[in-house]
Amino acid sequence: MSIEVKELTKFYDVHQALDNVSFQIEEGEIVGFLGPNGAGKSTLMKILTTAIKSNSGYAKVNNVSVDENPILTQKSVGYLPENNPLYLDMFVSEYLFFVADIHGKNKTDINNVVEVCGLKDVTHKKINTLSKGYKQRVGLASSLIHDPKVLILDEPTTGLDPNQLQDIRTLIKSFKGEKTILLSTHIMQEVEAICDRVIILKEGKVVADEHIETIKNKEQQIIEVEFDYRVEDIFLSQMKYVDKVTNTSGFTYEIFFTIEKDMRSQIFDFAHDNELKILKLNRRNKTLEQLFRDLTN
Repeated sequence: MSIEVKELTKFYDVHQALDNVSFQIEEGEIVGFLGPNGAGKSTLMKILTTAIKSNSGYAKVNNVSVDENPILTQKSVGYLPENNPLYLDMFVSEYLFFVADIHGKNKTDINNVVEVCGLKDVTHKKINTLSKGYKQRVGLASSLIHDPKVLILDEPTTGLDPNQLQDIRTLIKSFKGEKTILLSTHIMQEVEAICDRVIILKEGKVVADEHIETIKNKEQQIIEVEFDYRVEDIFLSQMKYVDKVTNTSGFTYEIFFTIEKDMRSQIFDFAHDNELKILKLNRRNKTLEQLFRDLTN
């Protein structure tokens, strides 16, 4: 088991940041770690990287207790915190030599991460002259330089433009199967594109732990429809297999059906029977974003 968390609890004075959190991550998995601000994501990541200690419960990384063997844990974990802590006045090569020396690594190890992270063209530049995307690459390189089995990445794509985001996404995906990755992000598309599984926290508790494919294959479908006239939600709810109705704006509704069969024909029949015109009609399956909203609102 790469990461094992059991009944982990953490208080900051009287505020409870984590409440009996438990989960396991298998070797080689890429797991998305989601939750609204203040849900406890960063706290848990800091515990896994030995930066802080929990009040109760335990956490293991590569079968090593993070509390009992913090140094051994640090040797097997690469950590990129949300605020990438770079020495901006250093040259890229200088900074990577500095990090490598801390881990007892050599020039070959530096060359390897420079190649993997696409830094060859900027090693001679000062870090403060780099774009946000390249700074994130340098941060990733520093977290990889000791060849850790586990990568813990806290908001690695925040503030990147679409091209930079795609580059970092591709880089992270390249480690699939080779390293275990716990990835915290607010970008749902990022999780769907990169991760095998998602864990969602709310108020310090795990409220969901599911594989991405399971979410994509859920039976529930959502039909977005716009009529030419206002319809009371209660009347739409009387159709067969309707689980929920939401009036998103004006005459537009999201209707949730708990059945795989395409229910747009039923919407047509409803409109015909009630002398309504349909101005827009779209069908989609429940997305990760919808699941997140349902669980955290």
